[in-house]
Amino acid sequence: MNAQANPIGRDMLGGRWGQLIFGIICMTMIANLQYGWTLFVTPMDQKYHWGRAAIQVAFTIFVLTETWLVPVEGWLVDKFGPRPVVIVGGLLCGIAWVMNSMSDSLTMLYIAAAIGGTGAGGVYGTCVGNAVKLFPDRRGLAAGLTAAGFGAGSALTIIPISNMIKAGGYEQAFLYFGIGQGIVVFLVGMLLADTRRISAAMSAGSKTVAQSRRDYQWSEMVKAPVFWVMYLMFVLVGAGGLMATAQLAPIAKDFKIADIPVSILGLTLPALTFALSIDRVLNGLTRPFFGWVSDNIGRELTMLIAFGFESVGILALYMYGSDPVLFVLLSGLVFFAWGEIYSLFPSTCTDTFGSRYATTNAGLLYTAKGTASLLVPLSSVLVSATGNWHAVFAVAAVMNAAAALMAWFVLRPMRRTFVGQAAAPASGGVPAGVGR
Repeated sequence: MNAQANPIGRDMLGGRWGQLIFGIICMTMIANLQYGWTLFVTPMDQKYHWGRAAIQVAFTIFVLTETWLVPVEGWLVDKFGPRPVVIVGGLLCGIAWVMNSMSDSLTMLYIAAAIGGTGAGGVYGTCVGNAVKLFPDRRGLAAGLTAAGFGAGSALTIIPISNMIKAGGYEQAFLYFGIGQGIVVFLVGMLLADTRRISAAMSAGSKTVAQSRRDYQWSEMVKAPVFWVMYLMFVLVGAGGLMATAQLAPIAKDFKIADIPVSILGLTLPALTFALSIDRVLNGLTRPFFGWVSDNIGRELTMLIAFGFESVGILALYMYGSDPVLFVLLSGLVFFAWGEIYSLFPSTCTDTFGSRYATTNAGLLYTAKGTASLLVPLSSVLVSATGNWHAVFAVAAVMNAAAALMAWFVLRPMRRTFVGQAAAPASGGVPAGVGR
């Protein structure tokens, strides 16, 4: 569909592409709250000797509040519009890092983490919600580009933050970057248009992807079995990927290849450093790439391919990861086949349940990320019980394989039936498949 055929966003500042760019900028500004955190852990421990485990509790609090509060923030967006939620979210993110710069107790650090998670969740959920609303014809690409801002946004500031920590201390980095990032989100948030009027019936949408012509509220959505199939798949892929990627450093050390130099395309780095660097790049690229693919071949087929690759990549990493070069390459494959969940699932959710309440609905589905993170400690339990990584890789591979098969054999027929029944003349007001 071309822009002329789709009037959505014409009367907005910058049009729908301008609004998308504003969202990406906001996502880039909050990326450091998650992906830059690791730079601060050691300096804080060296100053206060709280212990890394205690400090990392703050990160867990951040992830849980950033994830589990998104449905509430999405409801606020659907009620008051995206602008106030993003503005307040940006202020909370800035306040959180300013508090981190002054924190002299774990209690204060944990409170700041909760404030930062609340703010980041508001910005994240709003920007993704806007993307899937504004681009019914390119929903996967738009969601992917927006999610890429969060996944790869920290790449722009990792070196400046690291240099500031070395030169002026971590407190200075928290203070100045916190204020700077908060101000940018505040100013760009002022440019966001009100997308509450956009509904599933406003455009013809995609000719490739099955899309609902009706808008479902969250209370209707949670009664639909197809939603819980998507939720389970999100948890399986999210937990399976995290179990492999979150343990990359100890895996590399157990394989005894963490510090072995690896040369690829003229660049030489220790194997673990190389792998972690590739993570940031591919974790960003995969989101718009697979989102674009799904716009052209369909969501479920894309999930089958991507999740299948993830399963094979995890098994291959276990079998051949003791070779440092293969460790780097295969870990890259695992990262590339994993990050796309943040573009495919919000797109599929909006395709299924409509645009009007997309921010709230996609936010509810996004809580699966928090659920998945709670399963990650299972990998440490499996290693302790078995004495090796075999069970961890096997479980992670099976999770992804199960999600891949579910996408094609369960989600695809369920979604087509649900969307088709929603388009049919209503006999009782509620489509089949939704609890009455």
